[in-house]
Amino acid sequence: MKAPFRSLAGAATLLLGLSVTAATRPSFVLAMADDQGWGDMAYNGHPVVRTPVFDEMARTGLRLDRFYAAAPVCSPTRGSVLTGRTPNRFGCFKWGYTLRPAEVTIAERLREAGYRTGHFGKWHLGSLRPDSPVSPGASGFDEWVSSPNFFDLDPWMARNGMAQKTTGEGSMVTVDAALDFIRRAATAQAPFLAVVWFGSPHNPHLGGPDDLALYRDQPARQQRFLAEITAMDRAMGRLRAGLREAGVADNTVLWYCSDNGAIPEGSTGGLRGGKARIYEGGLRVPALIEWPRVIRRPRTSALPCGTVDIFPTVLELAELAPGANRPLDGVSLARLLAGDLPERPKPMGFWDYPIPGRAVRSSDLLATLAAEQASDQVRSAAEVEPIPPAQFRRDYPPDRFPGHAAWIDGAWKLHRIESDDDPVRWELYDLKADPREADDRFPSEAPRAARMQAALEAWLRSVVHSLNGGDDA
Repeated sequence: MKAPFRSLAGAATLLLGLSVTAATRPSFVLAMADDQGWGDMAYNGHPVVRTPVFDEMARTGLRLDRFYAAAPVCSPTRGSVLTGRTPNRFGCFKWGYTLRPAEVTIAERLREAGYRTGHFGKWHLGSLRPDSPVSPGASGFDEWVSSPNFFDLDPWMARNGMAQKTTGEGSMVTVDAALDFIRRAATAQAPFLAVVWFGSPHNPHLGGPDDLALYRDQPARQQRFLAEITAMDRAMGRLRAGLREAGVADNTVLWYCSDNGAIPEGSTGGLRGGKARIYEGGLRVPALIEWPRVIRRPRTSALPCGTVDIFPTVLELAELAPGANRPLDGVSLARLLAGDLPERPKPMGFWDYPIPGRAVRSSDLLATLAAEQASDQVRSAAEVEPIPPAQFRRDYPPDRFPGHAAWIDGAWKLHRIESDDDPVRWELYDLKADPREADDRFPSEAPRAARMQAALEAWLRSVVHSLNGGDDA
């Protein structure tokens, strides 16, 4: 362990009042929704949706009211959770892109330290074929019951690379698989990392009859969307109860969030934009943390933080160094969990690169894999689901940053929008006074804008350096 990190971890241990040993290291459950917007929670003011479990977590745990997905779409955000890095550093530009095999994941670091590691639910970071270099198994997970992308009722899943058809509502299938893993880890008195990534409430929205009945007075499409959120809420209730029954809830960090902002059926809570956009409605998502051993009273925080912070926070709480010498974009929130982080140590950057997403059809992929496995004629991942060539390019221009980027520094958010035909456009908003990003302050805040412009473009150059292989040298 490098000395600077040891010092930081030791400080956090003292702050939290813990003595971290093999027997007392916390376990971690990282749960994530698929397409749940900021406003798609009853506790955030949604007038119809029923989320009693999430509402209880918001009342009793740590509620993060300015929590950001690293990207406005799913695969990149998921990659940020596993690496602590903005996803463009490893070319995970849009949905259907993958990890790079050389990335160091949170599962790899914890497994090296004796944690049991499991992934359950949506993966969407590469093929689930047995030989895939970017499957959960190749990314540090001992066990996995995973889907290539979103899923609903009776989903196909891959169990450690073997395709199988399951029965039940997708969120419950995911949680039941995770709890089986957690119970075995608890019996062995082993710390664990369980990544529980739901496939809901992503379309096509196929709610069960009891959940649909709750919303019978809503339009059909809205009815199905809300039913999926309520089913996911119920699955979270089972997960929390299962942690208690296994006797591990007190020292387990349960961290819940969504992978991007609201889709048209959902709610941004009045924020601008939505999924696929860098404005607040596309990035700001619900986030809740429970850790009864440390978070002993309910708190709400408006500190800006996000999915890139999960990796460094988990590693600090487990007293582990990040590993390979790669730049991290996240910061540890260990002090926030303890109630003593008045401001974010550094700004947050976002960059939506203008490249199309890639279709990943879970049922088709796994049904095909099942047929191949039944006939003992399994094709390679490189043949069927190769890593996109764009992720391995090494010639991205170091002085051009196409697409929409943003820089959050405290209450202020700077936008940089670059296209082929037009000059770079800038916008600046005071999110404290103007969370809906309606009043552009760029013309009237010239000194502040200039400082933030320089910082954002320096960060973008750093990201391109990583993208072009600079971290692998």
